[in-house]
Amino acid sequence: MTISTINSKIKTQKDILLQHPLYEKVKTIDDLHQFLEGHVYAVWDFMSLLKALQNKLTCTTTPWFASANPETRYLINEIVLAEESDATIDGKRLSHFEMYVEAMQDCGADITTLNTFIQNVIETNNIFVAIRQSNLHPKIKDFLDFTFRVIEEGKVHKIAAAFTFGREDLIPTMFTEILKNFQQNFPETDLSKLIYYFERHIELDADEHGPMAMQMITELCQDDAHKWKEVEEVSVQALEKRIGLWDAIEEKIEVRLELA
Repeated sequence: MTISTINSKIKTQKDILLQHPLYEKVKTIDDLHQFLEGHVYAVWDFMSLLKALQNKLTCTTTPWFASANPETRYLINEIVLAEESDATIDGKRLSHFEMYVEAMQDCGADITTLNTFIQNVIETNNIFVAIRQSNLHPKIKDFLDFTFRVIEEGKVHKIAAAFTFGREDLIPTMFTEILKNFQQNFPETDLSKLIYYFERHIELDADEHGPMAMQMITELCQDDAHKWKEVEEVSVQALEKRIGLWDAIEEKIEVRLELA
């Protein structure tokens, strides 16, 4: 099995995601807030997938020892550097999650629920308990639960599959469509930080991180048919959970419109 085979296996889910009706529902600033307040959990848990890969593929403990594959080590460290410490629009260094939260605040989105959730993760010291106790939409809970179940299982090729085919490989196309909608629907609203975030992702993921992540999958699976099969299964599941996240955000927008 190869990367092209995986891509053919997940085409149905990718097409559903890339043609999701949610994109056309984001028409007002309130709709945008609903989108950001749901999508931010994908921005947040992405960082845990990334750090899980770094823990598995590099040495993050002492004493230090060289990890097994220098190429894969390089790939993940390059991605970590940009995702955890990128340059912001005003010259600071922040993670992409922190950049996203700043952009949310700048355009008036509510981060209260997000902050409460993260505080509960810290206090419970158990991500699954925090997810279960939260007031998040059930499909957002499912999305988060899937991510952390994959991480907890600890199979690095499966974590890489969720990271690569569930996230990195989709972002350039998906975020380009979102960005077009934002520019069309909110020409008079200052979304400079948000647009910078999207453009930065498009630049990094299309040109650098996407190809790096594909190479990482190939390095991890090599000629192991069982690993390739598990990569396929996790990739399909990751996309289905992402579709569920989009469904949840679309539902919240529709409910708000019905109550208006």
